[in-house]
Amino acid sequence: MSDSNTTEFTNPSTFILLGIPGLERAHVWISIPFCTMYAIAILGNFTILFIVKRERSLHVPMYYFLCMLAVTELSMSTSILPKMLSIFWFNSREIDFSACFIQMYLINCFATVESGIFLAMAFDRYVAICNPLRHSTILTNRVVVKIGLAVVLRGCLVILPYPLLASRWPYCKTNIIPHTYCKHISVVNLACADFRASSYYSLSVTFFAPGMDVFFIAVSCIQILRAIFSLPTKDARLKTIGTCSSHLCAILVFYIPDIFSSIMHWIGNTMPLYFLILIANVYLPVPPMLHSIIYGVRTKQIWDRRLSLFTHKWIYSGLLMLRFSDQELCRAGW
Repeated sequence: MSDSNTTEFTNPSTFILLGIPGLERAHVWISIPFCTMYAIAILGNFTILFIVKRERSLHVPMYYFLCMLAVTELSMSTSILPKMLSIFWFNSREIDFSACFIQMYLINCFATVESGIFLAMAFDRYVAICNPLRHSTILTNRVVVKIGLAVVLRGCLVILPYPLLASRWPYCKTNIIPHTYCKHISVVNLACADFRASSYYSLSVTFFAPGMDVFFIAVSCIQILRAIFSLPTKDARLKTIGTCSSHLCAILVFYIPDIFSSIMHWIGNTMPLYFLILIANVYLPVPPMLHSIIYGVRTKQIWDRRLSLFTHKWIYSGLLMLRFSDQELCRAGW
């Protein structure tokens, strides 16, 4: 290792991402599930975007928010996994000083936007179930656009101080980051200055954004459950629960791994470093993959359109093959 990685300096030109310390020999094998999850996330989310764009009957608030979720998850996965896989496959560990802070910003920004989208989707389900007759008048296209812009602006603005504060500190300890990406706390821990401002702001953002989102999502779920159990028939209750099950599963898939990862880092003194980094890596690509499966399979409208799309392609391909075979037989004199 070069001396520049260990001697004192201020604001290095590059950081070194170690990947998963202690498991370097297994990097190629570890990359297989991550590459698979990334491929499934890309295929599944692009399929959802294609089907919603193609089917005019799906041009309603629920599917607009679903498209926002798909775009956000594709963006977040792409901001992390290509660099992670290059570390695993090619040992390409260097990342530019500025690029590291950009990646830090994008990861946290997309995560905050995604949390806001789940709140918007919960509000949509609340209005659809508790005030079904007013749903179309409350959630008009104009209102959906305003909600989407508010969610994106909130994510962009509240996370902006992350890189602005972190880039101010002098990094004279080392430029080695024991991680696969530029995680906020992993980067600021390298600073040889008092970085409590970054830590306190990070905690306040966690409480303000995802914390408040979870609170309001829980309130909407309680109101939805009250409305469901007040329905007169069992069939009506089951049908309504079915429309919300996909959304509830997606929320749990997003928040539970994040909470588990945070808990593991709080009690991290008793855990091996490679285990903590594996947990931090898993909770980022898993939700985009599972959300594309959950909404693609459990949402009846998207599943039906997907089946009809592929069925039509198979039938069309079969007819073309049959026609080609007939032409070949005629040329052969049969």
